[in-house]
Amino acid sequence: MDSNNGKSPRTVTEEIENLTLSPYACKSTATKGRKVYEPPCDIRTEFQRDRDRIIHCNSFRRLKHKTQVFLIPKSDHYRTRLTHTLEVSQIARTIARALRLNEDLTEAIALGHDLGHTPFGHDGERTLDQLVPDHFRHYEQSKRVVEVIEKNGQGLNLTSEVIDGILCHTNATAKTLEGQVVKFSDKIAYINHDIEDAIRGGVLRQEDLPKGPIEVLGKSKSERITTLIKSIIANSTNLIQYDEVTRQAHDELRKFMFDKVYFAPSTNAEKGKACHIVEYLYKYFIGSPEKMPELYVGFAKEYGLERAVCDFISGMTDDFAVDYFKELCIPKSWSY
Repeated sequence: MDSNNGKSPRTVTEEIENLTLSPYACKSTATKGRKVYEPPCDIRTEFQRDRDRIIHCNSFRRLKHKTQVFLIPKSDHYRTRLTHTLEVSQIARTIARALRLNEDLTEAIALGHDLGHTPFGHDGERTLDQLVPDHFRHYEQSKRVVEVIEKNGQGLNLTSEVIDGILCHTNATAKTLEGQVVKFSDKIAYINHDIEDAIRGGVLRQEDLPKGPIEVLGKSKSERITTLIKSIIANSTNLIQYDEVTRQAHDELRKFMFDKVYFAPSTNAEKGKACHIVEYLYKYFIGSPEKMPELYVGFAKEYGLERAVCDFISGMTDDFAVDYFKELCIPKSWSY
């Protein structure tokens, strides 16, 4: 610490933030804090600690075996929920750095934004939403993961700003610009990377892409991502936004992907089976809650059985859900 005139590395980082970040950035010293107070770390700022907690938690590791769009693909090159998360983080950090926002806060939100996603992607999410009496949203579940489920029911005790960004990454507007950046980056990532996966999977051809948006954004994945990032950087001050031409091109390309890929028969051929697995497991654990791990049995008593079953199933990887279904439904003497 002598080289820092007796100051801790955290204090030096905080001073650098206060000197160099935009007036619109959320500085580490301005955090609203955690639900349960913790003494500051000598080395890391509060947002750096949140990033590290997310990276080291069980839910983050399980993302590597959760579907992005294509169910259990054979190729190693299709995106998983983990690689999607890393790509969102990279795009978000690029934007945050250019706008002089808090990169550590941005990264923490990006890495945690999909922790509550179900197995089998949005199809698993929709299935749980149809089954549970209340409702199920993956962004609300991501918040629940970091607040309640992780660390054997203790939660990660993250800062208010990170939790807000995680909750608001899909529909709502985050209170910080860093959270808003992640929301934009999530869409940039999944639209353009899903195009690449769809072409690889034979669902799309390059020439199928709509001409108008491609002329504005670019023919290649790299060109499109660069165009979108540049538009945000050029048009954002106290609000994250595109210029109007870029926004319209982005929205048209996104609509094309929903029409031609996300809800296309070729993409959805196996999804009915995946939805059946989620539905079967949900009904099974509703009828036999004692079969769930002890943690979720405790959640059932505290939060209600339906919510606890959603907690358990949404935390499963694709492989775990399939194997559990096989264990319950297929005789062990049969080969499969």
